[in-house]
Amino acid sequence: QVQLQESGPGLVKPSQMLSLTCTVSGGSITTSYYAWSWIRQPPGKGLEWMGAIAYDGSTYYSPSLKSRTSISRDTSKNQFSLQLSSVTPEDTAVYYCAPGDSDYVAPHDYWGQGTQVTVSS
Repeated sequence: QVQLQESGPGLVKPSQMLSLTCTVSGGSITTSYYAWSWIRQPPGKGLEWMGAIAYDGSTYYSPSLKSRTSISRDTSKNQFSLQLSSVTPEDTAVYYCAPGDSDYVAPHDYWGQGTQVTVSS
């Protein structure tokens, strides 16, 4: 079974860039799933799909975050990454990586455990 693990700083200052990496084991980011997503959950709010990178490297983003979001990958390390620019305290959330895209995301059991990111000075 594919396993995912998020990593990155837990604290980011306002206006700076948030960078997270998802390491995939037990499968390949080019063959195991059609796409790989980043999803977040702000405190007290629901899940928000942010964007995804497909098996061929193509990317697609939530319209509300598109101007600030970039997703890339390193196939040699079997990793994909998220960059969110110009962060504000409203970007404070638990960030998850998961198999799938906006049309279908794998069950939560297949997600990474999530990483808390706080935006604060």
